[in-house]
Amino acid sequence: MSIFSKYEGLASALASVTAGGGRNPFDVVIEKPISSTVGLIEGRETLLFGTNNYLGLSQSPAAINAAVEAAKAYGVGTTGSRIANGTQGLHRQLEERLSAFFRRKHCMVFSTGYQANLGTISALAGKDDYLLLDADSHASIYDGSRLGHAQVIRFRHNDADDLHKRLRRLEGTPGAKLVVVEGIYSMMGDVVPMAEFAAVKRETGAWLLADEAHSVGVMGKHGRGVAEADGVEDDVDFVVGTFSKSLGTVGGYCVSNHDGLDLIRLCSRPYMFTASLPPEVIAATMAALTELENHPELRIRLMDNARRLHAGLQAAGLRTGPQASPVVSVILDDVAVAVAFWNRLLDLGVYVNLSLPPATPDQHPLLRTSVMATHTPAEIDKAVEVFATVAREMGLNHAA
Repeated sequence: MSIFSKYEGLASALASVTAGGGRNPFDVVIEKPISSTVGLIEGRETLLFGTNNYLGLSQSPAAINAAVEAAKAYGVGTTGSRIANGTQGLHRQLEERLSAFFRRKHCMVFSTGYQANLGTISALAGKDDYLLLDADSHASIYDGSRLGHAQVIRFRHNDADDLHKRLRRLEGTPGAKLVVVEGIYSMMGDVVPMAEFAAVKRETGAWLLADEAHSVGVMGKHGRGVAEADGVEDDVDFVVGTFSKSLGTVGGYCVSNHDGLDLIRLCSRPYMFTASLPPEVIAATMAALTELENHPELRIRLMDNARRLHAGLQAAGLRTGPQASPVVSVILDDVAVAVAFWNRLLDLGVYVNLSLPPATPDQHPLLRTSVMATHTPAEIDKAVEVFATVAREMGLNHAA
């Protein structure tokens, strides 16, 4: 028996997606970014509406220059983990910058956002503890629960009342209770009612961790996420996030006011057993953070663009989620139709993400778009026009 025989079902599913000469949607190559909003795909200039580059800072001149200067001064890698030789002065500077930005005492920087969730959750919630997870939680959150061997209880998506009921059933049971929610959920772009979850946390004595990966730089007066926007930052014990969305680089972090966070450096396996971020990434991230702090107009433009895209897709007769956020997904009913729609969009010069069950809520295939502050109104209108054209060709814009 082949060691890969367990993946026969996966191979069959992939073959059905690429049948008839269709592209592999999980192997798209952006040959070269021309700008934050345009890339070269299959030799053609293509509008990018699937990159999570919310503020367009991956192409920030300040971040690029900072990376170049750091590489010249410090070299291109650390060759070690954070608990060995992998902590340089720049790493400490970034942790101090993030602590100041979030108004928290402590910060840990991880090598990826995935590792930030994996390393934080697995260290906080062990085998004698309970993890209460939103049903639509990101894979990194579930993987963190597996690594830590905590007992997992799921509650209905964005339903604080359901969480409250489940916490009440745990009254008197030993072990910590850690609730994990996301600021903006990555598939549909729906926003957590953070104030409602904070109220449950206060009443029950649970701990609260917010994964603000998609909401930092997007929500809140200063861009600190949904907890800031809802005025409940003091109720959130731990904030986890990533540099690969609004900050345009790579890496992740956890910030907290709890002094015990520093102990996690010595028991978080994803933190301990991987090489630290290279100096040029650290420097670019700090430069991007400065831009985020100094240019609040980027958040305003981003949300204006999100509303324009959301309204345009709905006007084209397409079904989207109820909220306008930087993630706007078109909901379809059939996988084959979604695959064909995605291929046709790319033919016409618009790249989006194709998200398929079982990774999607309610088992619906999605055409997932992410908008940027740097998209022009003309680029958004062009994307809507292409969506409408494909919908007409496929007979899907019934409400238009």
